[in-house]
Amino acid sequence: MLQKAFLLGFVLAVVAGCGSCGKTGNHYLYAAIPGASQLAIFREDPYSGVLTQLSGSPYMVGNGAQSVVAHPSGKYLYVANPGQGENDISLFDINSDGSVNEVTPRTAAGNLPFLLAMDPAGNFLYAANAASNNISVYSIASASGVLTQITGSPFQVNLSAKSLALSPSGNFLYVSAPSTVNGVIAAFSVSSGVLTFIGATNTEDDDPSGLAITPNGKYLYSGNATANSISIYCIAPCGTITAPGTLQELAQSPLADQYKNPVAVLVDPTGSYLYVANQGGGTGSSSGNVATYSITASTGFPVAVVDSPFGTEPEPSFLALDPSGKYLYVGNQTGNAGIEAFGIASGSLNTIATYSVGNSPTSIAVVK
Repeated sequence: MLQKAFLLGFVLAVVAGCGSCGKTGNHYLYAAIPGASQLAIFREDPYSGVLTQLSGSPYMVGNGAQSVVAHPSGKYLYVANPGQGENDISLFDINSDGSVNEVTPRTAAGNLPFLLAMDPAGNFLYAANAASNNISVYSIASASGVLTQITGSPFQVNLSAKSLALSPSGNFLYVSAPSTVNGVIAAFSVSSGVLTFIGATNTEDDDPSGLAITPNGKYLYSGNATANSISIYCIAPCGTITAPGTLQELAQSPLADQYKNPVAVLVDPTGSYLYVANQGGGTGSSSGNVATYSITASTGFPVAVVDSPFGTEPEPSFLALDPSGKYLYVGNQTGNAGIEAFGIASGSLNTIATYSVGNSPTSIAVVK
């Protein structure tokens, strides 16, 4: 199993929804559980957010199954397997009842593929390889979901990536990475999956974790786990910069996080709210929570909502929304290892239930 540092910061890039998948009524949630090399599958009631584990779940998958993403069509699911003797990516067909069938052979990947991201159109899959500090890029066959590594891949980025975030247009990829002095967020332009380095922005923290981008592609948020803050950037063209895709930190940034250790951030589909998973809880507290902020449309600046933060099980490590944006799911690394479900009302969270999966989940995808 990968070191715990690699398990933090899995956000927005691990959630996918679709509008016409041929399924009726229910949504389906898929959770990667690396400690058991399993994929847990739950049926989500779209009217209550309640989860019911499918018969036959969890499925045994590749060794160390770490990250899971779903294709926007809802037909295909991909799982990165960085475990010993694996270093590959699994493809699954998603059936109408939410169950899956693996399509073999698995696709060979780089050294320790631990984090996946997909462009919004579902044309390319990106895999960050932890041991080789590079990113593999695969084209996706629309009729079968089969992966083909593109020419020039893997792309050497010389970064131990903590999070990947693709712009809504799919034209830019952002990579957060730690450093002994200052962490960085590296920006790449994307053309037919090919990565071209634009530049790197030093962060306020030596350990920037989760990244999230607003649906309009104007603002990027970074959780700074060590500095206990949230950085806010506008994405060019904006402010004094014009080179597309480059970042400029807002004057009011970073926003101090009084709840400590923000490791994951997530923007809702409307761009109205920012959710932040804090592993440190509040002052003097070891409990975790999720803080909710409303996003000021004109500036991108987050403002805490009433009653925020909302308590969670210890060490919340990643966040995911269902396709409707009505329910939030939180993965926890310790305590009651599982997935917590929350209902959302104007940014406020209401606890639904916690679902045990036996070992710590590290990534989930939700489809309908």
